Amino acid sequence: MGRIESISERALELASSVGDNMRHALPRAGQLLDAGAKLGVVKSGARVAATFVRRNPAVIAAAVAGAGLLWYAAHRRAKRAEHGNGKQGETIEGSARRVEAKRASGDGSRRSRSSRSGGSRSGSRSQRSAET
Repeated sequence: MGRIESISERALELASSVGDNMRHALPRAGQLLDAGAKLGVVKSGARVAATFVRRNPAVIAAAVAGAGLLWYAAHRRAKRAEHGNGKQGETIEGSARRVEAKRASGDGSRRSRSSRSGGSRSGSRSQRSAET
């Protein structure tokens, strides 16, 4: 009977070790189930997105162009901030000189507006028309 008892003890040890392994595997099984559900959601979402892209390619092109413009604007803003241009509250180094305002004399001598060409252009037209 010693041999039969040793086989049954060995089978009992094997069964208990399998039971222990199953208890440790159950939390892992829950994680695998969650991962499988997430993969199913991703797969169905990809299918919906592919259908939308096939039916509305212009919307996708506009979205890609808009995203590119946003990236470009952010890139330029980062460059400007890197070089120190456009920071608010930054002082500008330089020098200034105060100029006193003078009152104009009351004799009415103001500068009149003059044209850029000095009026010679219109005069040449009238001369051409008189010659013909």
